[in-house]
Amino acid sequence: MNRNPYAAIIGKPIKSSLKPVQEVGIIILSALLVAAGLNLFLIPHQLLSGGLTGVASIIGYITGWNISIVYFLLNVPLIIWGWKAVGRRYIVYSCISVICTTWFMALIPVIQLTKDPILAAVFGGLISAGGIGFSLRVGGSTGGFDILGSIVTRRRDVAMGNVLFILNGAVILALGFFRSWDLALYSMLSTYVKGKVVDMIHIGHIKVTCFIITKEKEKMLCQLRKLHHGITCIHSEGGYSEQENYTLMTVTTRYELVAVRKAVLQTDPRAFMNVVQSTEIVGRFARPKV
Repeated sequence: MNRNPYAAIIGKPIKSSLKPVQEVGIIILSALLVAAGLNLFLIPHQLLSGGLTGVASIIGYITGWNISIVYFLLNVPLIIWGWKAVGRRYIVYSCISVICTTWFMALIPVIQLTKDPILAAVFGGLISAGGIGFSLRVGGSTGGFDILGSIVTRRRDVAMGNVLFILNGAVILALGFFRSWDLALYSMLSTYVKGKVVDMIHIGHIKVTCFIITKEKEKMLCQLRKLHHGITCIHSEGGYSEQENYTLMTVTTRYELVAVRKAVLQTDPRAFMNVVQSTEIVGRFARPKV
């Protein structure tokens, strides 16, 4: 069977150019899910999803202001901070998410799909968590406390869902003081559900160990040193070929594994990489900044 030798060469640039489009599409879908969870389940019962969305909701419940506009304005300073602390790509995706969420919240009517506040809390949390989790998976966020959570999880070994639960809990307590403790408890249920679902989708806190066998030691080290974790070099030899190789070992997160795989394949397409999940990490995980 004849194969076009140029197909693989042409296919790679096309695939890499389409990837950002696909990621932006996921971001837009995530914004739609967040807006739907708010307008169809949480806001009709005056419940909170937590985070800056919750802060915007409280302000809207008390003052009658447009919640989507308040949500957008509150995100502006966090986006500016995240630009410096997290990275441009992450913040660009977060900006797209915030703008689209604001737009979808303006488009989707506030309708009470269920009269039961417990069902509203559970399904509102599930749908919103789907939007947050998928947005995080492609390297973005839905803005608000997601940016704070991403900053914390990149600097500390904690789950994103736990960070969001703590931050959102403070906002929900405010709802109890200003409005009703029943609404606050329902909102706490929604936040708990959302945190668990986010952890199922966003896997940034799961550690993996990468064993990379290559002959291009220096080139590979040059690329891997751009990442945030240490590297151990081991002189090795092929069992069949009896040729000298180098085995590089590094521990990273499932979230960062995509960047490691890309660096390895671009540096040495003939390299062999084995990835195993790490059950426990003892000692320093991230390299200190210099």
